[in-house]
Amino acid sequence: MIVLKATQDKLLSVLQSVSGIVERRHTLPVLANVLIRKTGHALQLTTSDLEIQIRTTAEMEGDPGDFTTTVGARKLIDILRTMPADQTVSLESSASKLILKGGKSKFTLQTMVAEDFPLVQEAANFGPTFSVPQQTLKALMNRVAFSMAIHDIRYYLNGILFVAEGNNLSLVATDGHRLAYANATLDVAIPSKQEVILPRKTVLELQRLLSDKDGAIDMQFAGNQAKFSFDGMEFVTKLVEGKFPDYNRVIPRNHTNELVLGRQTLLSSLQRTAIMTSDKFKGVRLNIEPGSLRIAASNAEQEEATDEIEIEYAGDAIEIGFNVTYLMDVLTNMNQDMVRLSLSDGNSSALITLPDSEDFKYVVMPMRI
Repeated sequence: MIVLKATQDKLLSVLQSVSGIVERRHTLPVLANVLIRKTGHALQLTTSDLEIQIRTTAEMEGDPGDFTTTVGARKLIDILRTMPADQTVSLESSASKLILKGGKSKFTLQTMVAEDFPLVQEAANFGPTFSVPQQTLKALMNRVAFSMAIHDIRYYLNGILFVAEGNNLSLVATDGHRLAYANATLDVAIPSKQEVILPRKTVLELQRLLSDKDGAIDMQFAGNQAKFSFDGMEFVTKLVEGKFPDYNRVIPRNHTNELVLGRQTLLSSLQRTAIMTSDKFKGVRLNIEPGSLRIAASNAEQEEATDEIEIEYAGDAIEIGFNVTYLMDVLTNMNQDMVRLSLSDGNSSALITLPDSEDFKYVVMPMRI
């Protein structure tokens, strides 16, 4: 039976859209596979890691009839990548194997039965569906995702807080040393307040899949699950349980000293100075005085770097230290020309915002230099 026939680029694109969560090695071998379910000419592909499940459907040529199996997702992708984009490829079933043909190439792949594939048990009581533009959600994620913790024992920090209320959608991420907040105003009101923590892996996968073009993403939340539907895909994920820190208390207010300067100018200066930091100690020292911002770094080999930027500033003289990576991360993930840096003194957290907007805030703790 010819399960499917399509051009290499079409099949590869569909496979890649669901395979980002697939691990090559897993305690459950079948989870390294993609579940293929054929109904007529409609082909449904599903992947899972027990916490996230991604499903998409595509129309492809092939023999009529129903068929299900699972086959190694990464291996199939690796093979397809070696073939020309416009080449027609086919998948044929033969006993307990799948045969991939393209041009004069032929690959015989081992399969595992579809009944062994563990689908995520979807919640029975999802809340109301609401939609936001894909590009809006992707832009918000890009603004805060770098501040997520990676393997923190405070598991609720290993993700993003998602708050939808009224016409506002806010995303917040923190690793305990810095916090990023981004907000967007929506054209439609959310039916009821939604507040959940999306896991880190879910955030990274959505960043990969969401489009920068026009198009909506439909969302639904249950007690411990979220469901996203967009571009013919259905994305179900577990949520992180726990209480996210009160970000409103973390964001400082009424800083007495402020300066506005070019984002790229500051980033370039930090990048130059960071060369003299070490892997173990990423500290840089900022000396802010009327008219100038001086950035300095040194390392254990007694090497040092200083860089100076002319600024319009008439506030207090402040000397403060930061992890340079935390500053470069936020500046790299912004695309505005100018940024505002607000400070109280050398021992308090600093606030980076946009001069003409309240939609983005980044709090970074100082460090001893």
